[in-house]
Amino acid sequence: MRNVIVTGGSRGLGLAIARRLAHAGYRAIAIARAKSEELARTIEQGENSRPGSLCFVSFDLSNVEGIPELVRNLYKEFGPIYGLVNNAALGTDGALAVMPNSQIENLIRLNTLSPILLTKYVVRRMMSDGGGRIVNVASITAFTGYSGLSVYAATKSSMVGFTRSLAREVGKLGINANAVAPGFMDTEMTKNMDKELRQKIVRRSALHRFPAVEDVADAVEFLLGDGAKSITGTVLTVDAGTTA
Repeated sequence: MRNVIVTGGSRGLGLAIARRLAHAGYRAIAIARAKSEELARTIEQGENSRPGSLCFVSFDLSNVEGIPELVRNLYKEFGPIYGLVNNAALGTDGALAVMPNSQIENLIRLNTLSPILLTKYVVRRMMSDGGGRIVNVASITAFTGYSGLSVYAATKSSMVGFTRSLAREVGKLGINANAVAPGFMDTEMTKNMDKELRQKIVRRSALHRFPAVEDVADAVEFLLGDGAKSITGTVLTVDAGTTA
């Protein structure tokens, strides 16, 4: 069973990815600060049909100093790591001019510094094991401007550049590095949006709807699978055509 780490795997997109990978035959290792009720139920259900296919490890990814030990412990408990999905991120919005410096620092720490460092230590293991897959979750804000998301967009843009250069660095070692760029997804957050804003975003998309989190999870599964063995350094956009 191939081990895939999924950060931010306790809810939302991260949980959808972890669930999809567990169904596809991987062992999904969900990393988050706390186990959500939904994740606990999913693990319990999985134990009945696919024992060991979904596991939870508690870790605060903003604790960047603890990342080397986290990777050592994961390797010790689960063995070789085939895949890493860097999904955990803060979605904090706000105008740059009035955003507190501490909030800016938190966004950069969790959305950029943490996944880069986690990738560093996981890639070291992949190099010695003969290969692997990295999938970074970026965003369409890396390509299209949205008022109030300048800092968030900066962190997601950095992940696109990181992915492309990383692919060059590790390709010769049998490691593929790609990214997915979701648009606004059909989640509780968008359901609670102002009705007019929600309709505006839907009209802007080519398919006139929001993509589901499962659509993004399918894209991640594809990039981890054998069908994507010759794909690296690319960004797969899943936004129902919002940026078309």
